[in-house]
Amino acid sequence: MLSKLLSVSALAAVAQAVSVSVASSGGNATSPYAYGLMFEDINNSGDGGVYAELIQNRAFQGDSVFPKNLDFWNPLGGAKLSLQNLSTPLSHALPTSMQVAAGNSSNSSSTIGFSNVGFWGFPIVEGWEYKGSFWVYGGLDGNVTICLTSDQDEEYVEASVEVSSSSEWMQYNYTFTPSTSAPNSNNTLNFTFAASDLSGSVNFNLLSLFPPTYNDRPNGNRVDLMEAMAGLYPSFFRMPGGNNIEGLLPPYWWNWTTTTGPLEDRPGFPGTWGYENTNGLGLIEYLLWSQDLGMEPILAVWSGLWLNGTTVPEDELQTYVNSALDEIEFCMGDASTTWGAKREALGYGPFQINFVEVGNEDSLNGGAPTYSAYRFNAFFDAITAAYPNMTIIGSFYDIDGATPPFNASGDFHEYAIPVQMSSQFGFFDNYTSAHPLLLGEYAVIEYDQPNTTEPTWTVGSPRAYFPFWYGSVAEAIFLLGAERNSDKIIGASYAPSFQNLNRWEWIPDLIEYDAYPGHTTLSTSYYMIQLLSGTRITENLPMTITEGGFNPSYFVAGRSDVTGAHIAKFAVYNSTGSVPFEFTFAGVSSGATGNLTYLTAPMNASNPVAGNLVTKHEQTVTAGSNGTFTFALPEYSVAVLEISATTAGSGHNYGNPGSRHGWKGWKSWGRDAHHHGTFNQYGQVVQFSANETTQSDLFDTIATVSARIANTGNYSTAEVTQLYLQIPGAGTRALRGFAKMPIAPGTSKPVTFSLRKKDISQWDTVSQQWVQPKGTYQVMEGASVLDIKLSGSYAL
Repeated sequence: MLSKLLSVSALAAVAQAVSVSVASSGGNATSPYAYGLMFEDINNSGDGGVYAELIQNRAFQGDSVFPKNLDFWNPLGGAKLSLQNLSTPLSHALPTSMQVAAGNSSNSSSTIGFSNVGFWGFPIVEGWEYKGSFWVYGGLDGNVTICLTSDQDEEYVEASVEVSSSSEWMQYNYTFTPSTSAPNSNNTLNFTFAASDLSGSVNFNLLSLFPPTYNDRPNGNRVDLMEAMAGLYPSFFRMPGGNNIEGLLPPYWWNWTTTTGPLEDRPGFPGTWGYENTNGLGLIEYLLWSQDLGMEPILAVWSGLWLNGTTVPEDELQTYVNSALDEIEFCMGDASTTWGAKREALGYGPFQINFVEVGNEDSLNGGAPTYSAYRFNAFFDAITAAYPNMTIIGSFYDIDGATPPFNASGDFHEYAIPVQMSSQFGFFDNYTSAHPLLLGEYAVIEYDQPNTTEPTWTVGSPRAYFPFWYGSVAEAIFLLGAERNSDKIIGASYAPSFQNLNRWEWIPDLIEYDAYPGHTTLSTSYYMIQLLSGTRITENLPMTITEGGFNPSYFVAGRSDVTGAHIAKFAVYNSTGSVPFEFTFAGVSSGATGNLTYLTAPMNASNPVAGNLVTKHEQTVTAGSNGTFTFALPEYSVAVLEISATTAGSGHNYGNPGSRHGWKGWKSWGRDAHHHGTFNQYGQVVQFSANETTQSDLFDTIATVSARIANTGNYSTAEVTQLYLQIPGAGTRALRGFAKMPIAPGTSKPVTFSLRKKDISQWDTVSQQWVQPKGTYQVMEGASVLDIKLSGSYAL
């Protein structure tokens, strides 16, 4: 078991001066996945959240857990609504439709119909193009008017669709673009038609409305929430859960085969957080989400445990092991494979999977004994036999008797209070690197209480509604402890990621939102993670502390082999005042300049809806005569000091970082584009590949790429936060070293960057060589508004 290595103390520490010398060698390389995202559909964060569908209960899905209903639909003009299972259903997956008939109060001159309240409202934004569709069966000949209307009956935008009576299901499509924005989301979507056009009754199903989506993907994700995630510079994406993968009780589990293909073929799933999932956000959508944000997918597969404690007997488990293998083949297989061909038929090439997690928190509800006895090993053996380079992650690790076998990793979750997490800087110091940990979920979830050292896990226990600043600083200490042990840590992801302000099951959460885009709120923890994730150390370096020490300040230091920068990261917690620092980097001499960025906020502050109380401070610090950087950080602050390769003074020249290797961990992790060679259980290189000696060539510049970014809007300055390179057949990669770029409305700016072999190389396991895929490399962007356009490509 992991043990808590530092004692808990709530006493403020004296703000003693700290002097540190950072060596130039002798440290450990770091994980390229240090910061990532975790997602499951909780708090209506999928349906009603990231998944951009605006109509709630669009296909009348349900089951024995959440029976089918007409919730969120209301009749108009005296219409009568009912659920029907017709002899001719829309599909086997969606057998239930909404039947509309004229009510007793209707007459031939009446206008009747129905409305949907959305996910607690509809956003109406000037200039957005909305795309809608619906399926109709039965006796209706005439025009259906679809209108976004306020609760004050103000009509913002409408479309008219002519429909015809039919003995089979017919799909109709429409678009509209509002010319005025609504001041809030208190709006409904109304469908109306003349009662005289109705012959008996008519049935509707799969009524859908999408706003603009991220990267304009059909069936895609909400733009502002995707941009918020992109702003965290995430390196990995753990999905699709979380408890939501497990299912509440037999026979329900997140069966990936029911989440692919056309929406009319997706039956839905009784989610584990109190509501039906549409499965519109399915396996393909998760993989595209990973691709759009340049993240490494960590795919969770169902492991045979339901949340009511039922487990699959050993002699019945093979069916579900086979399903996991089929799922991986669906993601990665080429057109010659059974499931790869099914994916290709949907119009998608292969998605590389290098990490698979077996289940989620299988220690829950009595699942640990069967997990360690046979369930984990069954999946581990089968997957590693088919994919020997794939990293398999056990869904929990801090439980006696469930240590993963050799060549497996573990997933560690930590929910804590501030006094607890602020003491965990050294939590992983004595941990082994034999089984590197994914910190798949972490958060401070409640305020400190007298005589309390950990959260209270009983019904009605106090929870923080939103993250709060001193809890966020405690989280930063935990993360810096993970960074300094990053030869043992794969990466960390806050959980949960999202909270719908209208309905939630778990608080606090990283990002809050509702249907109105103006209410999207980035928490105090969001800004803390953004700062630490935005500047990556690729090589931790040893530190000699000549004065002071840890508590109340905590820090790590190292270099980046991408930018050549020297970097130090800090958190100051519960001190009696500002903490003075003297930092010296070996090889960095006098006159060097560094950028010091630090965050502060009122100690107990939580960000209000649509607001931010976190203040970002920036200053330039210059090394003195002996190369020492002198500065001070206030109480409850998080900071990054970065000395770029071009401003490092007359000291060591690290402008060619390619001479240093990046993180290898204990094995190749299956990610040949970044890691190669063979490693034993101690992380030692025992055999190089034939091309290892030419690795430095990967840092040679292969081309200079130029692009132009234009703000086509008329009103606001836009800020481009990240550039991506679309690699032919290999997804996207974030381009490192890109600085945020503000662009005024109606203007454009050029951007030029060097493309290195490393940026596009793939390790070919057949030829045992680095190769660069042929084709067109398209430059893409992640921007904070919709009206940014970017063009530029490089043909290889």
